[in-house]
Amino acid sequence: MRSEARRQRSAGAGVALDSAGKRTIIMGAGPAGLTAAYELMRYGVPSVTLEKDARYVGGISRTEERDGYRFDIGGHRFFSKNREVEDFWTEILGDEMLTRRRLSRIFYKGRYFDYPLKAGNALRNLGTVETARCVASYAWARLFPTRDPRTFEEWVTNHFGHRLFSIFFKTYTEKVWGISTKELSADWAAQRIKGLDLTTAIKNALSPWKKSGGDHGAAVRTLVDEFRYPRRGPGEMWERVAEKLRAGGNIVALGQEVVSVRHDGSRVTSVIARDAASGQTRDVTGAQFISTLPIRELAHKLEPAMPPWVVAAADDLKYRDFLTVALVVNKREVFPDNWIYIHDPSVRVGRMQNFKAWSPSMTPNQDTTCIGLEYFCFEGDGLWTASDDHLVALATREMVKLGMCKPEDVMWGVVVRQPKAYPVYDGAYRRDLAVIRDHLAAALPNLHLVGRNGMHHYNNQDHSMMTAMLTARNIATGATYDPWKVNTDAEYHEEARLEDEDISGRLVPSRA
Repeated sequence: MRSEARRQRSAGAGVALDSAGKRTIIMGAGPAGLTAAYELMRYGVPSVTLEKDARYVGGISRTEERDGYRFDIGGHRFFSKNREVEDFWTEILGDEMLTRRRLSRIFYKGRYFDYPLKAGNALRNLGTVETARCVASYAWARLFPTRDPRTFEEWVTNHFGHRLFSIFFKTYTEKVWGISTKELSADWAAQRIKGLDLTTAIKNALSPWKKSGGDHGAAVRTLVDEFRYPRRGPGEMWERVAEKLRAGGNIVALGQEVVSVRHDGSRVTSVIARDAASGQTRDVTGAQFISTLPIRELAHKLEPAMPPWVVAAADDLKYRDFLTVALVVNKREVFPDNWIYIHDPSVRVGRMQNFKAWSPSMTPNQDTTCIGLEYFCFEGDGLWTASDDHLVALATREMVKLGMCKPEDVMWGVVVRQPKAYPVYDGAYRRDLAVIRDHLAAALPNLHLVGRNGMHHYNNQDHSMMTAMLTARNIATGATYDPWKVNTDAEYHEEARLEDEDISGRLVPSRA
């Protein structure tokens, strides 16, 4: 009842969206949008956050619920090298933040491979002959690397060898992006797996806590094996933030779609929001505007329109969509992992989440298990447009084919579609993004882009939050932090902190 009442309060009915004031208007109530609003509240700056979803806050980090079963839109670890972000999570949820041991594996040719790589496990599963081939391939890549690698395939092959690339990267990556690894930019690999290569992985597997030599005695960096997680899923974090914002006199209005962003040629003046329930529109005015909307969408909402070459650059940006089929299985355990990467090309599922392994509170009946099967697709393609019944049947067949359950074990399933889940790093995205950024910075200085889709940057949750924090401080204090520098050299997608590592803000740009 408490949860339903909270949703009704958040629907936006009766709120004075058109009231005047020196406030910031935030488009989107995901991690970036809500973090920006919360940071602004610290400085006494009022805000209005408009969210298209009529039921949930959190964006892709929301937690959906069906019959008491809670499931994520993907998995969301709470781990950061930035102390401010970690402190933010603790401030909001406190003891509701669980500490969880990480277990994730790769399923390939009927076998489970530990991920990150463990030398003994990989050797046993690949066999002596295949392991020798992989080592030889790696040696060849190190002796004759591709100079100035431009594609994902070239970058990964340089670091792991072509044979390991083919086994552990190619199939899964092409499932995720729907394009050849020859078309995907090397930026994707450099951002997500920078700092890792075969030698590093084997060193970590064999001696994870070994101290290296040298004057500083620095520890070998180790892969993340522990993270925090809200007891009732990541959505609990953002639901609580929204509550605190409302309690502080700020507006978080759900079911409010931004249909246009109006400007006078030098500043944004208002946004037009359409209420999902009534269909009515309101003109929402403000002094500053923060957008977490996909840039391609934002470009078409600006009135007057941007110059044709800027709109063309925005239209050239690409996105990958995905859907989750959550199956409730009548088994106490299907697999023990938090998640599994499926590298088997004979099935379409790309990744599987075990929500009970993230937190037991996600599953009301511990004799059952809720598994989220993730299918990567493009909005409008065959998978995306398939009926929910068809998708539940497909997910059930693939669970059975992978040997994880029997058909009669599946009790029921639901489908959640997530458009524009991943900004695509193709060969043109950097050029297109530069055109848009340069134009908006010069023409509309009170329009700020933050977050994953708002910046067309594959941010982790904590990176998105930091771009929002810095932007909010710029608005509130007149500081000149550059949020575009957040995560440009991040190396910890799969990397743990050192015991003596400074996490007070390494990834935070200094003032210009």
